[in-house]
Amino acid sequence: MAQENPPVLSGPALWSAQAHLPSVLGRQLTIERADGSYLYTTDGRRLFDGTAGLWHANVGHARPELADAAHDQMRRLETYHVFGRYLNDRAVALGERLAAMSPIEDPKVILNSGGSDAIDVACKLARRHWQREGREDKTMILSREFAYHGLHAYGTSIAGLDFNRTGYGTESLVPETARVSTDDIEAVERTVREIGPEHIAALVAEPVQGTGGVIVPAPGYLEGLQRICRENDILLIIDEVITGFGRTGHMFATERYGLTPDLITFAKGVTSGYAPLGGVLVAPHIWQPFYRDADDTPMFRHGATYSGHATACAVALRNLDILDEEKLVARVADLEQVLADELRVLGTRESVVETRVAGLLGGVALVDDINAEAVTDELVEHGFVTRPLRGNTVQISPPFITTDDELRGLVAAIAAVLTAHEGR
Repeated sequence: MAQENPPVLSGPALWSAQAHLPSVLGRQLTIERADGSYLYTTDGRRLFDGTAGLWHANVGHARPELADAAHDQMRRLETYHVFGRYLNDRAVALGERLAAMSPIEDPKVILNSGGSDAIDVACKLARRHWQREGREDKTMILSREFAYHGLHAYGTSIAGLDFNRTGYGTESLVPETARVSTDDIEAVERTVREIGPEHIAALVAEPVQGTGGVIVPAPGYLEGLQRICRENDILLIIDEVITGFGRTGHMFATERYGLTPDLITFAKGVTSGYAPLGGVLVAPHIWQPFYRDADDTPMFRHGATYSGHATACAVALRNLDILDEEKLVARVADLEQVLADELRVLGTRESVVETRVAGLLGGVALVDDINAEAVTDELVEHGFVTRPLRGNTVQISPPFITTDDELRGLVAAIAAVLTAHEGR
């Protein structure tokens, strides 16, 4: 007798992102509204957003100023593309604003729809740069172990989290990528020697690794990466998709760590997630050859339909105003001290291996017999949203408008859940 097909698992038509579906179907939380640092679900829960969404809700949720900026812009011009000879005024204004605040002096600004787009463009531009220079063997893109750079083809290919890179039939969707040590600069030097710097186009690095477990750079490590790149004609791409626009207590983490990269990718905090927008800041020695008034000047083919989307740019401009008006980057520096003090105490517990802090980025690495995903699930029942990260780590990255007491309450809730686990 032929076996009947197993029943299809019930659930919404929407295919959730980054989800092992059998593990989440039937217990998903649907957010219907938000206010400030709080989320409200369709089943009546009020939850403190301890992750600022996916690291992005820096100015808090549901701010009328940003809704008004989008409304006003859409009534004027929803968008117009920035291909060829066409521009729109909001994209031009945002480009000037970002260039003025950029850690890279006199940059050009490429705009697109998010962080994964930005990584794709930056890696392509790095290879295009060396081809234009006539150094055709420089095609390899290096990235760090435990790195996360989005999930477009290039981001998937340079992922330092193996589970994001495997299962597609080859070691790397885009060929010619390799990983380097995330904390050992001598090991990085060995890898560069083994591959040969004449083959390496660029090295991509998050200043603070986010999804990899909130890994703060070892003293001298980022400076070492920069030195290796300079000594070997390797472009340094700093991925500030998470850290840009204040998350580390500086407008850019590049400034916090004293770096001078060739390219910086950004997204998330440029609009605080109110509109999908990202981009790349490009140093003069990369962009100038594409701007020469000469018959043989090359073209860099980049751009998507929504590159420089006028409404997204209007939202970004208003978001940057709010960061300035409310002095939220300085506020992050204050909250870093509160978080560091709280995690210092939490770190003494038997269930905690290590705590990590950089600005309003925190991670609590747990012992192996206490599962971080179980802890984050239980925290929802206490009224707090957090996420499990690589390394059995609990993420802490609330909005910049968070109060000292809310931040202490989040850490206290983690402690309460850990107490329950330690007693089992």
